[in-house]
Amino acid sequence: MSQASEFNHPAPHAIDLLLSRRSGSAKAMREPGPSREQLALVLQAGARAPDHGKLFPWRFIIFEGKGRDRAGDILAEVMQAEGERDKQVEEERARFRRAPVVVGVISADREQHKIPVWEQELSAGAVCQNILIAATALGFVGNWITEWYAYHPAVKNRLGLKAGERVAGFIYLGTPAEELEERPRPALDGIVTYF
Repeated sequence: MSQASEFNHPAPHAIDLLLSRRSGSAKAMREPGPSREQLALVLQAGARAPDHGKLFPWRFIIFEGKGRDRAGDILAEVMQAEGERDKQVEEERARFRRAPVVVGVISADREQHKIPVWEQELSAGAVCQNILIAATALGFVGNWITEWYAYHPAVKNRLGLKAGERVAGFIYLGTPAEELEERPRPALDGIVTYF
């Protein structure tokens, strides 16, 4: 079998997966999460995203086990320093414990490169989507979140982001604790035009 035909084959199960994939609330996740081996597959699939110029303009930070507690402590300390109520501080402390595994996808654009930054950012977004699809294919649920802590300079600094790096998303992965809800999807007639 030639290499061209090896990679050019129908995959109807992939279409079924794409048409049925749903996000699950991070607040409604439970164990188990992906094992180390499963997580490696998920990240490999993430890294197969389109990447004009082969720049790999993204990287991953994995939060699991005690790492989720350390990340939560950072959020709590930042909130406390800003004078938030104790209840809010404790909610932030528990944020990363909502799911068994959280993958931080960090957009690491190269500003002085012929590939436009916008294309590099889109590549990081495609990485996030690939991670969600791969996790779903393995039987897990995912939730792609940014929220305030993805943008807060003190949080970014304490998570080790370098100058110019941004959080494309925190992807929470686990097992759904409740039935996933379907949400309305756009009718193609309203979003498609032919030129």
